Amino acid sequence: MRVLVAEDFEILARSIGTGLRREGLAVDVVLDGAAALERLAVTRYDVVILDRDLPGVHGDEICRRLAGGRCGTRVLMLTASGTIEDRVAGLSLGADDYLPKPFAFAELVARVRALARRATPPLPPTLARGDLTLDPARRAAFRAGRRLELSPKEFALLECLLAAPPGLVLSAEELLERVWDEAADPFSSAVKHTMHRLRAKLGDPPVIETIREGGYRLGPS
Repeated sequence: MRVLVAEDFEILARSIGTGLRREGLAVDVVLDGAAALERLAVTRYDVVILDRDLPGVHGDEICRRLAGGRCGTRVLMLTASGTIEDRVAGLSLGADDYLPKPFAFAELVARVRALARRATPPLPPTLARGDLTLDPARRAAFRAGRRLELSPKEFALLECLLAAPPGLVLSAEELLERVWDEAADPFSSAVKHTMHRLRAKLGDPPVIETIREGGYRLGPS
């Protein structure tokens, strides 16, 4: 899941970004509206956490553009005002959800995950292929009934592979975009090294195939 946090209060923005990364999400953080539009022009986000009162380009304008562009990105609008009038105004601009400050971080995470499920084609609550099973909501993965102790990045890689149609090859670039964030070096070996650790934890027989000059896919079940 790729998330953009657009919030001008830097301490809050960085805290949200850090917390969501610990939840296994790929997160980019910007502090003004112009920077948010620049990111949105080049990256497809599942969810934008959008402060309504952004400097530069107002959050209302960003919300209007996203709603008018029909890009599929979901908007969670944040504001210091929690009145009914403000909530109605934010939703009428095209926001998908509205969360007044201050908020509980657990509620923010739950709302982001709910919006992300609406931003992508619906998936079954549990992903399975062969003897592999992954439950995104519980953040749990199993092979042949054995629970796998995976890092957030390893879990996210396995989720991408299981969610892909059987036989589809995912390139390292695609995986880097979906699992990592803007801080990741596109020329690094992050995907390769994380995939190596994931394979080791999955054990034998191997289930992840490397396609030369193509990428990775799960083998036949």
